[in-house]
Amino acid sequence: MEYIPGLAGVPATKSEISFIDGQKGILSYRGYDIMELAEKSSFEETTLLLLFGRLPTKEELGAFDQSLRQSRRAKFNIREMMRNLPSTTHPMHMLQVVVASLASFYPSTEYMKGGTENQAYINDVTVKIIAHMGTLVAMWEHMRNGYDPIEPRTDLSYAENFLYMVTGEEPDKDWARLLDACLILHAEHTINASTFTTMVTGSTLANPCSVIASAIASLSGPLHGGANQMVIEMLDEIGRPENARAYIEDRLAKKKVIWGMGHREYKTKDPRATILQKLSSDILKSKSGSLSIAFDTAQEVERVCEELLGHKGVYPNVDFYSGILYKEMGFDAGLFTPIFAVARSAGWMAHWREQLQDNKIFRPTQIYTGVGSACYIPLEQRGHGDPDFMDK
Repeated sequence: MEYIPGLAGVPATKSEISFIDGQKGILSYRGYDIMELAEKSSFEETTLLLLFGRLPTKEELGAFDQSLRQSRRAKFNIREMMRNLPSTTHPMHMLQVVVASLASFYPSTEYMKGGTENQAYINDVTVKIIAHMGTLVAMWEHMRNGYDPIEPRTDLSYAENFLYMVTGEEPDKDWARLLDACLILHAEHTINASTFTTMVTGSTLANPCSVIASAIASLSGPLHGGANQMVIEMLDEIGRPENARAYIEDRLAKKKVIWGMGHREYKTKDPRATILQKLSSDILKSKSGSLSIAFDTAQEVERVCEELLGHKGVYPNVDFYSGILYKEMGFDAGLFTPIFAVARSAGWMAHWREQLQDNKIFRPTQIYTGVGSACYIPLEQRGHGDPDFMDK
């Protein structure tokens, strides 16, 4: 057997949901180019496409949108649970805890035994989880700062309602459209770490709320969803465009990570980064007539990195520009990865549903590298040992 670290390039499943061509910089959902969806679709419509495999009719989209709007409110028990969390709890940790607790409200053991036999339950819990994700993140932004959360509205789109619940103000149409595009771009990305976690947990026929909670835990790591927050910290350290080259050269010399640069799947610029860069540039210019210092600095970092790392196939990924965009919208950096989770819940649910269609529990093997046969020595015959062995 050959050991492949990180299962790099090892097929773990068959899927019809999304496709990546890393050499050409192509990402498609169910055959639809991501750029076309970001420009013409909505998060609600893209979610239906991911879940059911085709673009919905006007009536189907309207019904699904209405179901999401009616499912946004959180039970008072959930709110009380959130009140009892320390205010220092990171939004991703809150989200993992609270989404897992939704299993108490939407139990599923009896339904999951038959895989997909209860499609009505599967459809209902899919809507409930996706609808709650945005609500919970927005609620916690107020609660961790000592304020009561703002109730969701049913007269707004998913992106508009999220903006409203976070800011308490009527959502700006331009920002809402840009946030909607961000949700679309982050909704799905083949078998990444969190999606693979979704499939592994789902293969045990665990409650879908537990499935998504496990995916949230996987996304919370800085090597996955947390990178966009690290990009902002990096840009703050750089300060201005003219400081970019010295900063990047120093980090490369010290073999440190350049946050937001490089992606295992892409050998060219991440198509999502290209879309976000264009959309952000257009809106920022229309809002203030010029780009922000952070955006200018990011573009200079990209130019320097392309010069120094382009020959290695290292280019900006989606995290590089999404963090800048969220900062321009006024979001706290702690919200960046939770927003990623809100969007990715659509892809996670699509893969969970697909896994159930022909389920087989995941049970990979290993290559054993430990000692051979060992003989048990009674405790009193083992000598003094090393008192610091647990610290090594």
